[in-house]
Amino acid sequence: MTKNILLVGVGGQGTILASKLLTIGLMEAGYDVKMSEIHGMSQRGGSVSSQVRYGKKVEAPVIEPGSADILVSFEELEALRWLCYLNPQGKIIVNRYRINPMAVIAGKAAYPEGICTELAEKVKTTVFNAGEEAIKLGNVRVMNIILLGATIKLMELDSINWDEIIRKNVKSAFVDINLKALSRGKELAE
Repeated sequence: MTKNILLVGVGGQGTILASKLLTIGLMEAGYDVKMSEIHGMSQRGGSVSSQVRYGKKVEAPVIEPGSADILVSFEELEALRWLCYLNPQGKIIVNRYRINPMAVIAGKAAYPEGICTELAEKVKTTVFNAGEEAIKLGNVRVMNIILLGATIKLMELDSINWDEIIRKNVKSAFVDINLKALSRGKELAE
């Protein structure tokens, strides 16, 4: 059976790196994996999405609306925007982190309130502030690895040697903090 993981965020949050590490780990575990990504205006703070599908045999890289097993949102509003892709039994991980879209910055719209509450009323939702957790570890840039750790835990992918994946695919100067971030993400998802 094919599993579908949708990672969404805003440019610069490390969404693509997290999905690439996830893909590498799944491939090394023997799964057939397909990954697709949409950068949009990611260089300018626009929406970014990455779709990871894995199983015995995966035919296509694209997740259809209503078929994601888990939606991992690096930013609150992106969770709401992509909710239609989640299957009714799916789970959401929401980073309680806000990046104002251009309409809000320009004063043409207000950032919606109560997003996490609204999501929790509809589906199984795990919410935490990965940015704050990353700062506690010493580098806000590991927020994406914290979210990856939570994804691994909720998708029950603990049997894969993720520490080794991090060691092989992250610059040596950042391995230790990324390992701590991965562990912290798993803890937050429990």
